[in-house]
Amino acid sequence: MTATSPPEQPESTSGPHRQPVPAAPVPPPGRPDDPSAGRRPVRRWVLAAGLTGTVPLVAIVAAAVVAASLPSGAAQGPTEGGGFLELGATGHFFLAAAAVLAAARLGGAVAQRIGQPRVVGEICAGLALGPSLLGRVAPDAMAWLFPPAVLAPIDGLAQFGLVLFMFGVGRELAGMRLRGATGRALLVSQASMAVPFALGALAAVPMAAGFAGPNGGGTAFVLFMGCALSITAFPVLARMLSDLRLTRTEVGGLSLFAAAVGDGASWLVLAAVLAAAAGSAPTVVMVNALATVLVVALFLGPVKRLLSRWAARAGGGGAGEPLVLVVGVAAAAALTAALGVHQLIGAMLVGLAWPGGTAQSGSGAVGRFIRVADQLTGTARNVLLPFFFFGFGLTADLGALDWSGPALPAFLALLALAVAGKVVGPGVCAWLLGMAPRSALILGALLNARGLTELIVIQIGYDAGIIDAGMAAVLTLVALCTTMMTGPLLRLLRAEPEKPAAPDREPAEAGR
Repeated sequence: MTATSPPEQPESTSGPHRQPVPAAPVPPPGRPDDPSAGRRPVRRWVLAAGLTGTVPLVAIVAAAVVAASLPSGAAQGPTEGGGFLELGATGHFFLAAAAVLAAARLGGAVAQRIGQPRVVGEICAGLALGPSLLGRVAPDAMAWLFPPAVLAPIDGLAQFGLVLFMFGVGRELAGMRLRGATGRALLVSQASMAVPFALGALAAVPMAAGFAGPNGGGTAFVLFMGCALSITAFPVLARMLSDLRLTRTEVGGLSLFAAAVGDGASWLVLAAVLAAAAGSAPTVVMVNALATVLVVALFLGPVKRLLSRWAARAGGGGAGEPLVLVVGVAAAAALTAALGVHQLIGAMLVGLAWPGGTAQSGSGAVGRFIRVADQLTGTARNVLLPFFFFGFGLTADLGALDWSGPALPAFLALLALAVAGKVVGPGVCAWLLGMAPRSALILGALLNARGLTELIVIQIGYDAGIIDAGMAAVLTLVALCTTMMTGPLLRLLRAEPEKPAAPDREPAEAGR
C-alpha cells in the first residue's frame, strides 16, 4: 500500500538557495456551495437592524404607553423640573428625538431591503408615529411622547434640515450641463413639466370646492396642483440611475436633464403661486417676482464667482468653509423669505452657487469646499430630515380620509394623471424624436419618481393655506405610490445599460 505524499510546494528558482514559496492563504470558512454562507449576511443584517432600530423603538413606544396609563401628573407632559424617573422638558425632547430617529432608521432599512428607496420607508415611519397609526392605536401614548412642548424644537430641526437638503438639491442641479443641450433634451424637459402640469391644473378645477384651503381661491389652487404633479424627486432619480447602472446612458442623462429643468421651473412657478395665495395685489406679486429674478441673477452671477475665487485662493486648514456654508444658507433663506418667496428657494440658490463637482474631482481648497458640502448635506439627510418626516406625518392624517366621499375618486384620478403625465408625456415625446419605445418607457418611469421633493411641496401648500388636510393626505399617497412603483416598473421593463452618453454629472449619494 503506497502512502500518499503531501502535495509539493512550488519553489523559488531565483538565487543560489531555493526557498519554498509560502502556501496560499487558507480561505475563510464557508464554501461557495455551503447554503448557510449566503444566509449569514442576511442574518447579520436582520440582527443589526433589530438591535439599532426595532428594539429601541419598541422600548420607547412601550415606555410611552406605560407612562400614558399612569394616573400621576407625570404622564401629562414635560415640566421644567423632573425628579427621579421623571422627564423634564429637555429629557422629554431627547426621548421624542430618539423615537423619531429610530423609526426613520428602521423604516429606511426595511424599504431598502425590499427594493424600495430609503425615503419611502422614512416617510412611512413618520406617518406611523403620527395620527395615521400611533395616534389611532395608542392616542394617549402619542400625546405623552410628543406633547406640544417638544414639537416646536422638533420643527426647528426639521426646517434646518430642509434648507440644507435644498442646498444639496441646488448642488445636484448645478452639476448638470445645461449649456449645449440638444433640441430633443429641451423638448423632453418641456414635456416632463408641461404635460403633468396641465393635467394637474385641469383636475384641480372640479376638486377646488372640496379640497382648497382658505387661501386656495382664484388660480392659486389650480396652479399649485399643477406644480404638485409636475415635480420629480431629483435625488431619488439620481440614486435609481446609479443603482441600475444607467447614469452614463442616453436615457439616464436625458432623464436627469429633464428633471433638473422641470424642477427648476416648477419651483419658480411655486414662488409666484405662494405670492398670489398670500392675498397680495397684482402689483406686489409682480414686484416680488422681479425681486426673485434679481436674487437668482445675483447668486448665479457675482456670488458664484466670489465663492469660486475664494475656493481657488483659500489656504490653511479650511476651518471657515462650514461656517460660510451654514451662514450663507441661513442668510439666503431669510432673504428670500423677506421677499415673499419661500425660504427653501434661497437655500437652493446657495447650492447652485457653491463650487461644484464631487469630492474626488477637487483638490486643495476647492476639494475642501466640496467635501464640506457633502458632509453637511449628509448630516441633514441622516439626522435632521427624519424630523421633517415626523412633522409631515402630523399634518397628513391618512386615517382621517373619508374614502366613501370624494377622497377615493380624487386619489384615483390624481394617481392616474400623475403617472400618465410623467410616463406618457415625456415618453411619447422622446419616442416621436427617435428614441426606442422601451427606452422611452424607461425614461417616463424614471421621471415618475417624486419622493421627498413632493412632500416638501405638499407641506408648503398646506402651510400657505392653498390645500386642506384632506388634499395633503391624498397627494401624500400619490407621492408614495408613484415613487414605489418606479423600481418595479423599471425591473419589469428590464432596464439594462444602454448606449453610453456623455457624462453630465456624478451620481447622487442619497436616494431622496
